[in-house]
Amino acid sequence: MDLNELKQTVQQCRRCGLCETRRNVVFGDGSPDADIMFIGEAPGETEDNTGIPFVGRAGQLFDKYLAAVGLRREDVYIANTIKCRPPKNRDPNPEEQAACIDYLREQTRLIDPKMIVCLGRIAAYRIISPDFKITRDHGIFYERKGKILTAVYHPSLLLRDPRKKDEMLADMLKIKAKADELAGRA
Repeated sequence: MDLNELKQTVQQCRRCGLCETRRNVVFGDGSPDADIMFIGEAPGETEDNTGIPFVGRAGQLFDKYLAAVGLRREDVYIANTIKCRPPKNRDPNPEEQAACIDYLREQTRLIDPKMIVCLGRIAAYRIISPDFKITRDHGIFYERKGKILTAVYHPSLLLRDPRKKDEMLADMLKIKAKADELAGRA
């Protein structure tokens, strides 16, 4: 199965109740050859309307961080742990996450990034460790199965708590430096 076939499969998904309320499946966006894959928790309202991840207010802020460290959205890949918006932007429940995790695993296998960056606590909890604490562990690098893993604050948190913006910038600079190192450009 290639990325387009996986996307078509996910667009037909009825594994959980979120299929009843979604407008669009939000599969992913960016380069299928990306060295860095960013993974958030779930689509928001704007993303549900467009079918594209991270295009609302949080996504616009995220794009500014990418640009600030010399990354372009079209050179990375962006996805979410689940592909459909939970009602009222609530956290995805464990059943919804379980229903979607195989799609994310296959998507990650097909993209084959060198680095996975979790955007926020829910993605980090699911991908890095169930005892991950975003306020304590953000910006720390881990290695698993030949991939570098890390997590940063979710951009929506930065909209609510601007005091964390400097920490986010520092983490993003570390991510860019690590990506350059992995690509042999350091």
